[in-house]
Amino acid sequence: MKKLIIASSILLLISLVVFGQGKKPAEVKDTKGINWITFEEAEQKMKEQPKKVLIDVYTDWCGWCKVLDKKTYSNPQLIEYVNKNFYAIKFNAEQKEPVQFLGKKWEFVAAQKSNALAVNLMGGRMSYPTTVFMEEGFKEAQPIPGFMEVYQMEGIMKFIGDNFNKKMNWNDFQHQFKPEWKPQ
Repeated sequence: MKKLIIASSILLLISLVVFGQGKKPAEVKDTKGINWITFEEAEQKMKEQPKKVLIDVYTDWCGWCKVLDKKTYSNPQLIEYVNKNFYAIKFNAEQKEPVQFLGKKWEFVAAQKSNALAVNLMGGRMSYPTTVFMEEGFKEAQPIPGFMEVYQMEGIMKFIGDNFNKKMNWNDFQHQFKPEWKPQ
């Protein structure tokens, strides 16, 4: 009987740990992470304080999307920079629910297996993950497909976030850029 109680207790503890690592409810904000918001929230905030936009386009089945979250979007320096300089939107390209954005209702398109907004933002090149950067006012969408290490994301974020993209071309910036953020 004692062994049964101990085994049941261990099983209960393991279950609590495993289930406790699941997703947080949408209404709970992770104070240590990127302040992910919806398109609707970003539109409202853009009216109050214009900022550049970072959109993480992912799917639930995408392994590299999960690696991007775990290895790159968890970096404390990257988190601080994103939260200061961008409105960050996490967007499941295959979500079935429509998205209201820029005065339009974007629906799921079965033939493309994606939301029409994802297709638009990515120029029809459906590759996951894709990080889309936009200027203030949701202008000039720049989709960048694929997983990026912290140092790669840092370069692109600073090129856009610090307005180097308005002063020089990407190749010149890359030659002078020195990564500062340390991978975890």
